[in-house]
Amino acid sequence: MAEDKGDCIEAVHLLYHYLDGELTTERRVLIRQHLDDCPPCGQAFDFEAELRVVVSQNCRETVPDHLRQRVAETLRQAQLSQE
Repeated sequence: MAEDKGDCIEAVHLLYHYLDGELTTERRVLIRQHLDDCPPCGQAFDFEAELRVVVSQNCRETVPDHLRQRVAETLRQAQLSQE
């Protein structure tokens, strides 16, 4: 799979779906095999996977408790008014 440029294009195109766990098992196995056999695609995968970790660890904003409670209460009131 590593020698065909079409496979590289497909692997890169499906990379985010792969990382998000949105592929079928069969497709996931094929993409994983390609990533293992193709150093450039494997490097692209490693970069994107690490980038996701860094972003998820560093781009989180914590919501103050009073705001979280206010939102929860507003949602509860909205649900009650719909019943």
